[in-house]
Amino acid sequence: MFRSNTGCRYLLFSEVRQAFFPPRGRASTMKRFLRGLMALALLVSLSGHAKAQPSYVYTTLDPPGSTLTEAFGINPSGEIVGAYRDAASKGHGFLLDKGSYTTLDVPGSSFTSALGINPSGEIVGFYIVEGDAAGINHGFLLENGVYTPLDVPGSSFTAALGINPSGRIVGTYGDAAFQAHGFLLDKGTYTTFDPPGSTFTQPLGINASGDIVGFYKDAAGTFHGFLATPAH
Repeated sequence: MFRSNTGCRYLLFSEVRQAFFPPRGRASTMKRFLRGLMALALLVSLSGHAKAQPSYVYTTLDPPGSTLTEAFGINPSGEIVGAYRDAASKGHGFLLDKGSYTTLDVPGSSFTSALGINPSGEIVGFYIVEGDAAGINHGFLLENGVYTPLDVPGSSFTAALGINPSGRIVGTYGDAAFQAHGFLLDKGTYTTFDPPGSTFTQPLGINASGDIVGFYKDAAGTFHGFLATPAH
């Protein structure tokens, strides 16, 4: 777990999710995420009773010198991306390729997390600028060794969460009131979207056909998954 400045302890996954928001909005946001994660855990546990559990060989993943690690994405060739904390409690992204770890840090960042990778090895995630007391998040694309910042125009925060084989990117961003919405970045053009009735939208993945999945919260505070299919 990471320890926040307030002394609260969160799982890395929750730390990454809550880091999408500035400090003043993190407490209520964290509660919303926890409710959503609890609902997802319940669905997984219920589905698990319907059939026998598959058999797996588990491999622990820890970059050298890490004190906490979480893997978030994997592509068809087995390249894995994620985030870890070092002994100085600084957060970094990582790429694991053929048994070799590479640390990923956006230049000038105090925190970097890699969340998605496509078949071409293009990586997306988010970072916090060094010295930014508000902890505002910015998305990034790492392509051929070059980091490109990703910020939805007019946004209060941005995080890139998924990328498909053709390089289309999905993620979440905040408006002026720090309300979370979804975005699609395709060939340099941002398109924003929300499922009908959503008060909080977070896309998590996009496939080769452009189908987008994620979750949203309705006005009653209930979390729902969604599938957004392109209209042809």
